[in-house]
Amino acid sequence: MKTLYARPLLAAILAVTLVGGPVAPAFGQEAPQNTQAAPAKTATPIVPVSLGSAKYSYSRAPKPFPNLLAPYSPIKVEAPGLTNSPRIDQLIHDGKLELSMQEAVELALENSMDIVVQRYNPWFADTGILKAKAGGFGGATPGAIFGGSSASNPLLNFDPVITTIVSIDDRNVPVNNPLTSGTGTGLSSLARLTLHTATFNTQVAQGFQTGTTFFTAWDNTRSSSTSAANLFNPSVQSSIFVGFQQQLLNGFGRSVNTRNIRIAKNNRKIADWAFTQQAITTVTNTITAYWELVYARENVKVQQQAVTVAEKLYNDNKKQLEIGTMAPLEVTRAESEVATDRQNLILAQTVHLQNQQILKNAISKNPLAPNLINVEIIPTELPSRPEAIEAPSFEEAAKEAFAKRPELQEEALNLLNGAIDVQATRNALLPTATLTAQYSTVGLAGNQATFTTATIAGAPVVDANGNPIPGGPFLPATQFTPNGTAQAGFGDAMSSALHNNFPDYQVSLNVQIPIRNRSAQADNQRAILTQRWLEAQLQQMKNAALLDVRNTYIALTQDRAQVDAASKARELQQQTFDAEQKKYQLGASTVYLVIQTQRDLINAQGTELRALANLAEAKANYERAVGRTLEVNRVSIADGKTGEVERETLIPGTLHGQVVGTEKLSFNAGQR
Repeated sequence: MKTLYARPLLAAILAVTLVGGPVAPAFGQEAPQNTQAAPAKTATPIVPVSLGSAKYSYSRAPKPFPNLLAPYSPIKVEAPGLTNSPRIDQLIHDGKLELSMQEAVELALENSMDIVVQRYNPWFADTGILKAKAGGFGGATPGAIFGGSSASNPLLNFDPVITTIVSIDDRNVPVNNPLTSGTGTGLSSLARLTLHTATFNTQVAQGFQTGTTFFTAWDNTRSSSTSAANLFNPSVQSSIFVGFQQQLLNGFGRSVNTRNIRIAKNNRKIADWAFTQQAITTVTNTITAYWELVYARENVKVQQQAVTVAEKLYNDNKKQLEIGTMAPLEVTRAESEVATDRQNLILAQTVHLQNQQILKNAISKNPLAPNLINVEIIPTELPSRPEAIEAPSFEEAAKEAFAKRPELQEEALNLLNGAIDVQATRNALLPTATLTAQYSTVGLAGNQATFTTATIAGAPVVDANGNPIPGGPFLPATQFTPNGTAQAGFGDAMSSALHNNFPDYQVSLNVQIPIRNRSAQADNQRAILTQRWLEAQLQQMKNAALLDVRNTYIALTQDRAQVDAASKARELQQQTFDAEQKKYQLGASTVYLVIQTQRDLINAQGTELRALANLAEAKANYERAVGRTLEVNRVSIADGKTGEVERETLIPGTLHGQVVGTEKLSFNAGQR
């Protein structure tokens, strides 16, 4: 009797369990299911995100006023922030970090170490502009082919340079010929001549972008000696020089002498585009990591339900084996199914942990921070079928990609730099002709002895043979008797110089003609070859961009079809499961078939979840391919340059009332 009623009683219990509490779909397209997945998190409106601009412009040097020593002191550069942003703490509640997709993107831009590292490249480019403005070589920038021009044009210093020389020279010179040395005659032993010289010279020179260098100098020398032959002792000599140098061939003109400045400014734009590329990569990877975590989390639920169904089937088969209504092979088969489903569950849990760690790395600078290491990330969104975002045609998509993809803009700027270098190396083929003109005036003054004069008899008058006439007359002579010293110094020397008493004019032309000119030819040929290589490389990159757009467009189309198929399959399995339940209630089916259709429904739900996650990732990849990732996610390129999030609440695309964005270039090397 017990055997007769055991099987119907067990079947009735299982039927009540399945009919009264059928397994809920793990995921579906309907909005109510999404709402049930995250009831605790209310949706917030998407606000444009901007991380501001650099706190310090490294393209400008400290101003010399009012602090004259500022240009000679190093600036302070803050250490990089390597701790997680405070917003992570604000989003953690009860050991769980609930994240929307937009919040994950914002946290990634704040905390991504890739962004932290890439942020320095625009600042390096700023220092290159500062160096080039001074007349130097800007230096290399990641992504830029040219650090500066390779042309051997004359380099000019665009910063004024003051050169001051102060020297004191005191010498004692042994006198071997006192007459020549001016010490007088009649010395019978070695004497010495003492010389003392003090020099105070100042020169100012500055180059200009026309190839001109202006210079002026003010030299002052005070000297004294023990020589009696000097008119002034001590004496002061002041000289004023004014002049210029102009390059007439090689190095002539603004276009040549601003070559490194223009290249440095283009390199700054290249650094901006490289930063944009990193921001796009970070956003795309974060979106992918987010949806992978969503899928992994939901897939764990699916696999848990599969284990539950397999265990129900195994327990039913065991009981039927006990009452003798089922073969042992069916129990073994059900047990194998339980083991397989448990293995799949462990694998799903492992993937979930891996994807959670990947997202943690993406949104934090230090995933091992005590407040984050044991936190569970709970996505608050489930992927839904997005609206169509494809361009009307492939040509339109390609046009958008050409205008927005950062690597193409970088290459266009490199091509502009190549044209600048070709122009400069072409000018460097010319001989060097330097016109120099200089005007100077000199003043000399010093202490001078004063004398009284008296007429005395001088040399005797001689006869025709040159003999003095005895008792004859004498020629008159003037006798000088020292009676004091006339004082004169620096003011008198300067007065003489300013009155142009001793002017000096000089004009010279210095021409250097290199025979064969092989070095300049090599520079010019290399510059032309580099330009042609960049043109070919730009076309290569455009072709790669076209292929990327095409592939991502196809993937997006295929994933939409996959979602449709998976959705229909889930609907079919749902209807099959419902029908099997009704048949079971009417006695026309078995528990095995009901559980079998329920397991098929769970698998269909997992397939649909995977298809929707793939579609969300395909959408992100298509947006990356056409270069619209940042604008779609309401992110300005200024976002990552300071690592500080500021939510713009005024006009989208502006920051503190200023329009933000990145300049787009045409692919014509001669246009900007």
